[in-house]
Amino acid sequence: MKARGDTNPAETTSSTAPPSDAVPLPAREKPVWIRTRAYSHASHYAAVSALLREKGLVTVCEKAACPNKGECFGRGTATFMIMGKQCTRHCPFCNVQHGIPDKPDESEPERLAEAVVLLRLAHVVITSVTRDDLPDGGAEHYARCIRQIRAQSPKTGVEVLTPDFRHCAPDAIRILGSALPDVMNHNVETVPRLYPAVRPQASYTHTLSFLRQFRETYPAVPTKSGLMVGLGERDEEIIAVMRDLHANGVSMLTIGQYLSPSPHHLPVARYVPPETFSLLERIAHDIGFSRVTAGPLVRSSYHADTQACRSDEEETGTKAPHPSATTLSP
Repeated sequence: MKARGDTNPAETTSSTAPPSDAVPLPAREKPVWIRTRAYSHASHYAAVSALLREKGLVTVCEKAACPNKGECFGRGTATFMIMGKQCTRHCPFCNVQHGIPDKPDESEPERLAEAVVLLRLAHVVITSVTRDDLPDGGAEHYARCIRQIRAQSPKTGVEVLTPDFRHCAPDAIRILGSALPDVMNHNVETVPRLYPAVRPQASYTHTLSFLRQFRETYPAVPTKSGLMVGLGERDEEIIAVMRDLHANGVSMLTIGQYLSPSPHHLPVARYVPPETFSLLERIAHDIGFSRVTAGPLVRSSYHADTQACRSDEEETGTKAPHPSATTLSP
């Protein structure tokens, strides 16, 4: 019997890979499976929105035009975006504003931790704009946020979705070691052939190196990454990226459909059907990933609480308490 990850790449591509012509729809037509859920917990949505305004916090749910905002806010949770609203990079797929950012707000870590307490979150995801203007890329600000959450809500799991720290990765990894998260997430986003068009200021090899270095330095912390599909990649390229990620120590993976935020962003090249996502998820498990979430509306932090919980169960062999995200009183 073959162990996970021992499959022949040629066998995998020919026998289990989704067909490369699996998308019959024109890019500008949204298929029936691209539907966001109309969530019924309106009181939770309003409460989360009010709390974010009260604490002066920003979420990637709003700034990146995430299609799952209604569901996540309705469940009483959000993915917090720290260090401002302006990103120093200008990726043509991303809805976050590009510009000259302000200095990080020193009160933000405390306000963030207070929000985590009030939401009674069992698991929180913290992401940020890219801060190439800072010597440490914002790593110390991440660490301060983690320390504040640990102090005010010690039972909350903390996942960080960081930029690549391209110009300061060794320092950033060292700084994050002073306040380690429970999950370290950095997205590869797309296949290497498309990096010049999709992530022109980033490097595929650096992304893999950063994930590998973090995992080697802190082997107890699982690493996670995410892929968008529908940008013009081929299915065999997706599988090759999954193999690269696994070879560099990544154990958790998300795969979702790219949706163009506006006519000014990169267009959608194809819509990948749900059955193809199911096949990609199966292939990822065969490669050796411990946790995989794949689907048209999946994003990096979508149901991250459940994914982290299940990862803990599989790695320890014990059943971890299931985090309840619906925590706000009506």
